[in-house]
Amino acid sequence: MSTQTDAWQARFERLRSNKLFETLVIVIILVSALVIGVKTYPLPPIATQIIVILDWGITLFFLAEITVRFVGERDKKRFFHSGWNVFDTLIVVVSLIPIEDSELALIGRLVRIFRVLRMVSIIPELRTLLNSLLAAMPQLAYVMLMMFIIFYIYAAVGSTFFATINPELWGDIAISMLTLFRVMTFEDWTDVMYETMAVYPLSWVFYLSFIFLSAFAFLNMIIGIVVNVLEEEHKRQARADALAAGEPTLTELRDEIQGLRLLLEARRQ
Repeated sequence: MSTQTDAWQARFERLRSNKLFETLVIVIILVSALVIGVKTYPLPPIATQIIVILDWGITLFFLAEITVRFVGERDKKRFFHSGWNVFDTLIVVVSLIPIEDSELALIGRLVRIFRVLRMVSIIPELRTLLNSLLAAMPQLAYVMLMMFIIFYIYAAVGSTFFATINPELWGDIAISMLTLFRVMTFEDWTDVMYETMAVYPLSWVFYLSFIFLSAFAFLNMIIGIVVNVLEEEHKRQARADALAAGEPTLTELRDEIQGLRLLLEARRQ
């Protein structure tokens, strides 16, 4: 009985690792995304029925795919140690609940929209990008805090001087921060600047200094942090792949070279 179970497990493991199967899963996820988009248009009744049948077919395929991945896992207990496996399972299970005609229909539609995120769990490169972004969050938090401080100071100054010029843009500190965000993203920021320059000719210093701090300095810092963490994530993934393939790591190679060097020195003596 155990031998038969191991045989089925090996078959499902090969199927799970099959490139054609992975490609099919990606195609179904793309079809699911297209179905979600089609639903936003007014459709005739027959097209709506076809969409509903297609949606249930996609859900059943995802259920079969999760089953294949679970059965193909050698250590079943470790399957749910992965956050992506938990996410995929929850999406599929909730999609199976018939709540289209109930008060929870909105939740059902949202769950089906989030099925597009399964693309991240399927494609390793997308997982690496997302993991890098999450790993960079602690460092990004300090940069974002500093940006908030800069925004707050400039918003207070702008509200103090420019509120009488245009209350819709500088009426209070919250509106001023939204205006500064518009300036940072260069959305018609010159119109805002020229309006205040008509009263305060030197107010261009206020805008240019804010742009240099926010758009150039801090945003480049954010990009640098993300790129650095992404490189570290690639190195970590390369080390994990080398260990999985049984290849020696850089540390092991250094130890072997050091051992050979000591052996040669001992022989010379």
